[in-house]
Amino acid sequence: MKVFRLACAQGHDFEGWFASAEAFEDQRAAGHVRCPVCGESGVSRLPSAPYVNTGARGTQTLPVASPAAAASPELATALAALKTFVETNTENVGRQFPEVARRIHYGEEERRGIRGRVTPEEAAELAEEGVDALALPPGLVLDEGVH
Repeated sequence: MKVFRLACAQGHDFEGWFASAEAFEDQRAAGHVRCPVCGESGVSRLPSAPYVNTGARGTQTLPVASPAAAASPELATALAALKTFVETNTENVGRQFPEVARRIHYGEEERRGIRGRVTPEEAAELAEEGVDALALPPGLVLDEGVH
């Protein structure tokens, strides 16, 4: 997976994970890459710091930030609205997400919004197959009502 630093035309800076640079460009051209803050589809890549693997594995642990403490009221409102939208417009298929997403992609099930859980490996496999999937912020995929 490639991690790209992205920004929308409104100036919101965010991160996107893609199978490759080509996958990013394809998804952007198709209008599938949108700003998670405002929904703007005019998204572009920003320069990002290169990753240098020094081979050394540090044991330093970083402090865990409290998302609630750092969140602005606007962000909290936007996330609450996103959570409501996701819960209202998708079916929670839990750990069955990769299988159900494939069946929908290949026309074996009706097209509908679903949400669930995948491992990073499963997400990469779905991307390689061309199955559209979007990572949601933590807390938006609840386990209640899982089939």
